[in-house]
Amino acid sequence: MTAARFAVAAIGNAIVDIIGRCDDAFLAKHGAAKGSMRLVDAQTIETLYSEMGPGIEISGGSAANTMVGIASFGGKAAFIGKVAGDEFGRIFRHDIGAAGVAFDTAPVNDKAPTSRSLILVTPDGERTMNTFLGISTDLDHGEVDAATVTGAEVVYLEGYLFDQPQAKAAFRQAVSLANAAGRTVALTLSDGFCVDRHRTEFLELIRSGVGILFANEAEITSLYQTANFDEAARRAAADTKLAVLTRSAKGSLILADGKAHEIPVDPVAEAVDTTGAGDLYAAGFLYGLTASRDLATAGRLGSLAAAEIISHVGARPQTNLGELARARGLLS
Repeated sequence: MTAARFAVAAIGNAIVDIIGRCDDAFLAKHGAAKGSMRLVDAQTIETLYSEMGPGIEISGGSAANTMVGIASFGGKAAFIGKVAGDEFGRIFRHDIGAAGVAFDTAPVNDKAPTSRSLILVTPDGERTMNTFLGISTDLDHGEVDAATVTGAEVVYLEGYLFDQPQAKAAFRQAVSLANAAGRTVALTLSDGFCVDRHRTEFLELIRSGVGILFANEAEITSLYQTANFDEAARRAAADTKLAVLTRSAKGSLILADGKAHEIPVDPVAEAVDTTGAGDLYAAGFLYGLTASRDLATAGRLGSLAAAEIISHVGARPQTNLGELARARGLLS
């Protein structure tokens, strides 16, 4: 097997995150359930954008956030996703490249606009996501760069992208390419509602070619249709080689080779914004794994990255994660 060009390459929704603050009244006025993620149409996203206060515009999307986190640790990361040749597409391309992530997917000029997500953060740190999917879900198997997939030690798939038939074809192509090249495929379930829509297909994908499964407590219990986390964890361990299950304040559970590693949360003085906590946990874990750290250390790196990201607004680290991990003795 040839040496990998990238530690991790991700396939996911290329979304420009627009992060701003609001109060509960603003959410109520616009019919947005606090703490939820809803899909909205073009008119709704324009109305919200025009009425919200100042915002920060950055390249986003779950898998893109994870790749930026890996780059912050010092790992080589790549991203495959679809943007239009519009202003938001240019923002996405510039921002993710400036963060150190390789992004070579060509923009498309004759279809829908670039996807956007308005992330509204209330004073208690809860984030409410209003997402206009735009062109990102049009990614199909013809736009999956085989060299990027086969050149990555781990190929990371974002469950959010699984809604469209062409995106499913892209996922299956990536799994086939990665497995044939001897690479590892990782899947994040992304959201409990996403699991509800695609449970059967997710299980088939996991059992046929996924080596690492990421899920939070709600997602994994939804996948196996049980209210019992321990039962869901047991079944996940049977279906994949490595299951990484996050549980918010309860920490995380890593299951592999018949062993369980319980990882505590990394303490944070105040949870300012939970946006991207799961994405950055995955970044720390995957960085640790591809840097040949043991599973417990990889989990601690995940907890460290998640704690850093919830200590401020936005899903981009404000402190270099590699330096932070070295200061904590997790990396040399």
